[in-house]
Amino acid sequence: MRVLAAMSGGVDSAVAAARAVDAGHDVVGVHMALSRTPAQERTGSRGCCSIEDASDARRAADVLGIPYYVWDMSERFESTVVADFLSEYAAGRTPNPCVRCNEHVKFAALLDKAVALGFDAVCTGHYARVVDRADGARELHRAADAAKDQSYVLAVMGPERLARAVFPLGDVASKSEVRAEAVARGLSVAAKPDSYDICFVADGDTQGFLRRALGEQPGEIVDETGAVVGTHDGAYAYTVGQRRGLSLGRPAPDGRPRYVLSVEPVRRRVVVGPAEHLDVAHVRGDAAVWFGDVPATGSTCTAQVRAHGADVPARVLAADAGSVTLDVAGMGLRGVAAGQSLVLYDGTRVLGQATVAATLPAADVRTADVAVSTGGRA
Repeated sequence: MRVLAAMSGGVDSAVAAARAVDAGHDVVGVHMALSRTPAQERTGSRGCCSIEDASDARRAADVLGIPYYVWDMSERFESTVVADFLSEYAAGRTPNPCVRCNEHVKFAALLDKAVALGFDAVCTGHYARVVDRADGARELHRAADAAKDQSYVLAVMGPERLARAVFPLGDVASKSEVRAEAVARGLSVAAKPDSYDICFVADGDTQGFLRRALGEQPGEIVDETGAVVGTHDGAYAYTVGQRRGLSLGRPAPDGRPRYVLSVEPVRRRVVVGPAEHLDVAHVRGDAAVWFGDVPATGSTCTAQVRAHGADVPARVLAADAGSVTLDVAGMGLRGVAAGQSLVLYDGTRVLGQATVAATLPAADVRTADVAVSTGGRA
């Protein structure tokens, strides 16, 4: 099988490419240049866009003895991932750029180009497992190492693209195993730090990045009664569930911490309140992608809304080809923001993915229940 190995310059993608070679595939390495100004990206390999990363990927390919190329994907990355990031925050939503990168770049632009060039599959260093069923269908599962599992950010790829994906690291027990293997193979990236944060925010200052791109848009911070308790330079810099960095001028009457409950970009207003107001009873996701049949109404699953968050039990209230609504009342799901990725699981198997469009606060359900039980007299 002809395999295109996406090599970011990190240890995971290097070992994944090596395992693809060991499996007998005809492997070619490619590094995606995602930044229009790579020289300005952070050094120390904390992201995945720097010239240093491209050089590390080339050295790894040399050790493996495979051809290596650099493909300029910066225009596609800028017009999809970065543009989506800015527009979503401007709309008061909270996007996950890694999900969008997998959707638009790694398993869209890269895979499409690979197929056009005659490759059978794309290999990456993601931690996830692919299970081939007897009927020929493929399932996406969590990685063996739960701490490194990346099925959450891969769920957006859907079954068609999963059919051409190879994840050689899905069965490894731990990241230390990958680093030890890199040492044994003579790969210089063996001790390279993991990438983290948002790769296109070079200094790690996301609020500063948003402010430079969107400009100052001052407004008010209000509590749940509408009383003004502070001001801000841009509602886009806040996300539901945020506690730190609010700079409130007036403490809560009861002295308890306050959190962002909602972001209203049109009114340039941020609403804050107590933590219990963040509890979610129902969550609806749109632009759904399913890896099989649409879940039946009343069926159960687990749901995850953050890349490093735990999944919680859920019940399907409604689902179709393009959307899903889940009941998660009493499951401890808190601070869910529109724009986040909602991934459904059956055990370790990914059922599908959607983008959070709306939530129903648990407090609204409790209020409705009281109204019903008292004949409308809350």
